[in-house]
Amino acid sequence: MKTILEALYRGEIHPGETIVPSHPEYRPLSRQVAAQTEQWRDRLGEEAFCELEEYFDLCDSVDSMHVEAVFLHGFRLGANLMIEVMSKR
Repeated sequence: MKTILEALYRGEIHPGETIVPSHPEYRPLSRQVAAQTEQWRDRLGEEAFCELEEYFDLCDSVDSMHVEAVFLHGFRLGANLMIEVMSKR
């Protein structure tokens, strides 16, 4: 059985692809987003909607970079907390 560290090293851990938020409002909001996306596609037409999708893709890229930075900061904070706890016996 592989350790978590081995799986992490080999790039086999992809939490962003497997986690579905458990917040009770997540699925209803997700369905609402999908429905409104189709409404905007119908209102704008295909060409304008494609431009809007490109804009949203840029926003998603920025958001992903921010989430990654927050994750790394939190991970480091947790690791430093463990070091502090273990060094103050």
